[in-house]
Order: sequence, then structure tokens, then C-alpha cells
Amino acid sequence: MSLNRRNLFFLLPLLTSFCAVSQEIKEKESLREILLQVERKFTVTFTYVDKNIEGITIERPASQLNLQETLLYIEQKTGLSFESLNDRFIAIRKPPSDQVDICGIFIDSETGQNVIGATVKAIDRYTITNEKGYFQLTDIPESSFLEIRSLGYKSTIIPAQRFSALPCQTFLLYPLATTLQEIIITDYLTKGINKKTDGSFQVKPSKLGILPGLIEPDVLQTIQALPGIQSIDETISNINVRGGTNDQNLVLWDGIKMYQTGHFFGLISAFNPYLTQRITLIKNGTSGFLSDGVSSTIDISSIDSLAKKVSGGAGINMINADFFVRVPVSSKITVQLSSRRSIADIIRTPTYNEYFKRIFQDTDVGGGEVIGTDTLVTTNKTFSFYDVNFKLLYDITGKDKLRLNLLHLKNEISYQENSRGNSTIESKTSNLTQQSTGIGFSYERLWNDRLKTFVDGYRSQYQLDATNFDIFNDQRLIQKNEVLDLGAKIGILLRLNRTTDLFSGYQFYEVGVSNADDINNPPFSRLVKRVLHTHVAFVETNFTSLSNATNIRLGIRANYIPKFDKIIIEPRLSLNQKLSEFFALEILGEMKSQTTTQIIDFQNDFLGVEKRRWILSDDDNFPVLRSKQLSTGIHYSKNDFLIGFDVYYKRVEGITTLGQGFQNQFQYLLAVGNYGVKGIDFLINKKYNNLNTWLSYSYADNVFEFSGLTPPGFPNNLDIRHNLSLAASYNAEHLQVAAGLKWHTGKPFTEPLETLPISDNNINYASPNSSRLEDYLRVDLSIKYNFHLTSRINAHAGVSVWNLLDKVNVVDQYYKINNQNEVQLFKQTALGLTPNVMFRIEF
Repeated sequence: MSLNRRNLFFLLPLLTSFCAVSQEIKEKESLREILLQVERKFTVTFTYVDKNIEGITIERPASQLNLQETLLYIEQKTGLSFESLNDRFIAIRKPPSDQVDICGIFIDSETGQNVIGATVKAIDRYTITNEKGYFQLTDIPESSFLEIRSLGYKSTIIPAQRFSALPCQTFLLYPLATTLQEIIITDYLTKGINKKTDGSFQVKPSKLGILPGLIEPDVLQTIQALPGIQSIDETISNINVRGGTNDQNLVLWDGIKMYQTGHFFGLISAFNPYLTQRITLIKNGTSGFLSDGVSSTIDISSIDSLAKKVSGGAGINMINADFFVRVPVSSKITVQLSSRRSIADIIRTPTYNEYFKRIFQDTDVGGGEVIGTDTLVTTNKTFSFYDVNFKLLYDITGKDKLRLNLLHLKNEISYQENSRGNSTIESKTSNLTQQSTGIGFSYERLWNDRLKTFVDGYRSQYQLDATNFDIFNDQRLIQKNEVLDLGAKIGILLRLNRTTDLFSGYQFYEVGVSNADDINNPPFSRLVKRVLHTHVAFVETNFTSLSNATNIRLGIRANYIPKFDKIIIEPRLSLNQKLSEFFALEILGEMKSQTTTQIIDFQNDFLGVEKRRWILSDDDNFPVLRSKQLSTGIHYSKNDFLIGFDVYYKRVEGITTLGQGFQNQFQYLLAVGNYGVKGIDFLINKKYNNLNTWLSYSYADNVFEFSGLTPPGFPNNLDIRHNLSLAASYNAEHLQVAAGLKWHTGKPFTEPLETLPISDNNINYASPNSSRLEDYLRVDLSIKYNFHLTSRINAHAGVSVWNLLDKVNVVDQYYKINNQNEVQLFKQTALGLTPNVMFRIEF
């Protein structure tokens, strides 16, 4: 078919009309899509009722219009009106409509408790929620919006049309912890681990997903899954955060400072996870409220909300049995109780035997020896541990809360030594007891939606007692180490405006540490006791922009120690800046100090089991520890895909050789020095429906500096250069499976000289820490199944295998001169293949 000029003449108007209509259709978009574009362009947020914008399409506003011109254009096209609620939120309304009466109830999204004293604003009308979280407003425009504000909760804006007069609907308010800091990454590594905008990590055991090698949410094993955290000898009583020793970690349980963290002398956590609400781990950028912990803070908080009904649970595994219960005594009072006890006196399982062999190897408990014609045999070895945890929660009024806490932990080992000579048999019983008792209280007052105050106090006592008999030398050694720590804290939290709050307060600490040694042959007795008082004032401000793109916490802490007449100033910084929707920049910095540390006088102290003893700074031979740390990182998170990359530098001054556990030429020398560590923490995490995979890698260059030693600089005892974790977990409705691999380079150690290993009855060593152990490798597996026994009783069964490949991992290596005047090698190995099985019920 051909077209002549006449045909084209008639078709031209039709083509023009068609193009115009097509262009008009093309330029019209849904109002919802246009609003999203405006939000991104001008960094604002619209609040509206969905049905008010449904089905509306308009032409896109011109790109050169500013915000006010854009809103005016949309008003003209739709008949809707815009009202600015603050610098960020803009409400979209329909033309004025009828007046309505509304009511509602607000509850805490985490605890389910009523939110009391929340301010509810509608245009120029105000009201406050009562003790039931209830509010009511009458004769307000149906098209209006309600702004809800409450101290400690994220402010929110809700259209009035979502409320009704009867029945009253329930709405959630989301806590902001103690400040404006918010969670930015949920389910970090696995379900129940979150990363907050202040750089800290928050673990919720009740929501925690399964981890390789663990079938129960061990509080201190869990945090070792995070980059930059490990235990160089596989114990939770020796957690190393970015190259620091365990005593450089501040461990708090409901605000009480703990000096003992493990059962089985460090193989399992001493804190019951089933009454633990959250664990907060801070590697850097610590709040000015927190003291001590030049390497990290591990803040453990038990459940802090009232129970509405009786609940609890009980369980057993191949090491211990436990139970917990929460009982509402009244509408204002709840009691929580938990306890755990080892089962070795009833049955000794393969798991118990592996744990016992691991923790008591190369100690006085381990076995016998032969000297001349006498034989020493160790028998009747008994070991047990238990813990008891009690908490009283009393909500005096809707604005006043009182909490009382009690925690008691105990580990005990005893054994009998039998000497069999030519004519006599002699027996003596040696024992070791390690126990801690913590008592604390807290009172909190919510004055209004802008002001909250609190008063806390605690008493923490730690005791380590040992009696060690040496039959061959007719000697008895009694050793004691005791810490008594009293603390009082007062704090004020003031919300200055929607973006900024101010947190300040005063703290007082009295810490006494005593060490005693008593020997009967030859007679010798020593008692060293020190007491320090510390006065602290702190202030910090928190800023969160309305767009949540910028989060800054800036604080300062001033410590005054009268005995040393010393003032220590500690600035703290935490900054998180969103660079885009998926990228965020993090900068953290801090200076910290602590006056309590642990040292080792002799490797066979306290039976050689818990040989570390607490001491208090004397500002001379044992200075106050001082630390500086700075880190920066980039984090990317999109569609269940996470990448984190952090670079840090940390320096700790005032450490001593006795606190580092040397077993070389420096073992009996006392020198003061420092260490510096430069490192990288990297994480990549991807979720595929029910499958979760992650890989974490840490690099650290950790170096000692002791000016009084030769050489003055050499690798730190905790210098693990490369650390890699690879894991995957699968979570179905009832089944959870996790498998993982841990690998790291070996720790440094010092070998004797090959040419002249011994001179003057001493070992001649090579350059300190010039050799390294073989690389560490461990594969773990966990399987857990959840099911219902009845409509009210849930059950959990699980099995785990630690070190599935049964690889022999040497975690320490040292040398001694034996009876034949030869250098003898000693190796300390980690757990071999260790299975565990558990069964629990909860109601």
C-alpha cells in the first residue's frame, strides 16, 4: 500500500493527536511514586493515610521547582493539603472533615509492657498515657495526625484515622535504649545479633539463631563469633578483644562489675542465658558512663520487664542441669530465679571427661609423679560448680522502677595425694575454691517525656582460695586472693529536643584487693592489701538527625583518684554517617583507664589451675592502665547482603611483664611497658531464604614495648596475625543446623637455644617470641530441633560436636628443666572431639 500527499494530509492531525495523548499518558505517574521521588530529592518524609492518595495520578512536577513550589503544585493538582510537622515530617491531609473521638493503648515493642507518660499531640490538643498506656482525645479532625513522644522511645506520627473510639487499638513504641542511638543492622551474622549506630553489638539470647559448636546460647561463647574477638586458648575466661588480655575486659552483670566469668575454670560461661535479655559488646567508642575495660566492655542485662504470667524452663546437657522461672507476685512485682549445677557427681559423661582433661592438664590436679623410691598418686578427684541468680522487679508507679539483683557463682576442685614409700603411706587433700557474689540495686524515675534520673549501687566480691600439700617436702601452701568492689552511680538523661539528648552523672568506687600466702615449712607468711577510691564525673551528648543519616555521641569522663592525687581525663567519640541508602561510615575513638589487673607470680600458684590473681594499681610498679584507640569503617547492607570493613589502632600503656603470662627469660622479671596493635576486621554475610552464610577475617600486628628488657620490642604473646571464620546455618520451622570452620595462625613462643640450652641451672632462650605454634584449625557442627510437647510446653533437643575432625591444636608451649637436668617440652592442647547433647522444656 502506498501513501500520497493527500493521504498524509488527512493522517497528520490524527498522528499529532495520538502523539499528544501518548505524551500526556506517559507524563502522568501515581502520586505515591511522585511522593517517593520528592522524599529522596528533599530528604523529607510524608505521613498519610493510604486511601487518601490511592488512584491519584498527576504529571511529574518540573525538576527545577523547590520543595515549597513542588508541594503547591501537588496541592493544585490533587486538592490535598500539606502541613509541616517538623523539619523532616510533612503530613498530607484531605479537606477538613468531621470531628471524631479516638483512643489507643501504647506498649513497648520489646517487653510488651504499657508505656506510661507518653505525650500524645493532635494539632493543639495534648494528653498523656496513663498507667495502662491508655489515652483518649475527643472532637479532633478526622484528617489530623497524632505525634507520640516518650523518653526512651522513638517518636512517631500516626494518622488519626488509624485510631477508633471503641474498641481501643494497641500500637507499638520502639525503645531507643538509654539514648537516641538506634540499631542499623539486624541479624548480624545470625538472628539475634544486631549492630547499633554507636558501633556496639547487641546480642539477644532469646532470639539467637544457632551457631556452630553451640546448642545453647552461651553468653560469652557467642560474642567470639564477631570479628576481632577470640580466645587464644579456647576458654571464655580468656577472651582477647583486639589483642588485649582478658582482665582488660569490663564485664558487667546488671550493672555489677564481675571478676569471675566462667564455670569449669573458664570453659563455659557463668551467666545463665535463659534469663539474659541482652548482651552489649563495645570494642571502641564507649559511652562516658562506663569505666574500666581498656580493651572492651561486655554488658550483660537480665530480663527487666514485669511478667504477666508464670513462665520458666529447665534443661540438661552432658555438663550441667539448670532451671529458671519468672513469677508475677502482683501486677507491680515480679520475681525471677535461676540456678545451674554440674552433674559430674551423678554421672561423668564423655563431655565432662574431655573438659576435665583440657582444663587440668599440666596442673597439680593432673596426675602423679615418681621421685626416687617414692610414688605420688592422685586420687579422689572431685569437681563441681553451680550458680544462683535472683532478681526482684518492682514497678512502684508508672514512673518509678526498683530492681534488686543477686548473683552467686562457685567452682570447687579437690583431690587426694597419696605418697607410697618403702615403709609408709601418707595422704593429704588439696583443694581450690573460686567464687563470686554480686548484689545490686537500681532505682529509676521518669519525671516526664524529657527527663529521666536513676540511682544504682552494687557490691561485688571475688574469692580464690587454695590449699596445696607437697607430701615429699612436708609442705603446706595456703593462698588467697580477694576483691571487694563497692560502686554507686547517679545519672540524669535529658532530652533537649527531637534530635539531641544530654546524659551526665557522678560515680564513686571503692575497690579493695588482698593477696595472702602462707607456708608452714619453712615458715613464711605474706599479706598485701590495697584500697583505692575513685570519684568520677561524666557528661555526653547524643545527636541523631531527623533523617537518621547522622548519629553522633560525644562525651568526656573525668576520674579522680585521691590516693595518687591524679585526675585522668577520657574523651569518647562515636560517629555513624550514612553515605547513601546502603553505605555508612563509622568513626570511633576513646581513651580509657583501669586500676585492677591480673598477674601471675608463679605458674603453679593456686594448684596451677587458676594461677592469675587480681591486684590493684600502686601507681609505681603496677601503674594505672591507660589506653587510646581509634577506628574507622565502611559498612554496606542491602537485600540481606552485608559487608563490613574496619581499620583500627590501639595502644595500652602501663602493662607489666607479670600480667602477660611469660614462660621464657622474662617469667620472673618485673618491668613496665606497653603494647600497640594495628588491625583490620572484615566481614561478609549473605542470607538466602533459610540459609545464612558468613565469612569473617581479622588481621592484627600486636607488638610489646618494654624499655627495661632486651630486646625492648618483640611480638605480643597474643599476636595472632591472621584469624578466619567461615560458617553457614540453616533455619527451618522446627530444625536448625549450623556448621563452621575456625582457623588462625599460631601464637608466638620462645624456644631454648640449640647450642647451649642450659647454663647455671637456667634455660638459655632465643629471642623472645621468635617462634610460632602450628596453625589452629577447628570444625564444629550443631543441630537443634524444636517441637511442642503440649499446647503450653515447648521442647528443644540438640546435639553438637566441637572439633569434629578431632584435630590436635596446641594452644601453648613452654619448657622446664626436669630432674635429669634436661630441658623438657610441655604442650597444652585444646579440646579434642567433644560431643554434647541437650534437652530442654519451656512453658
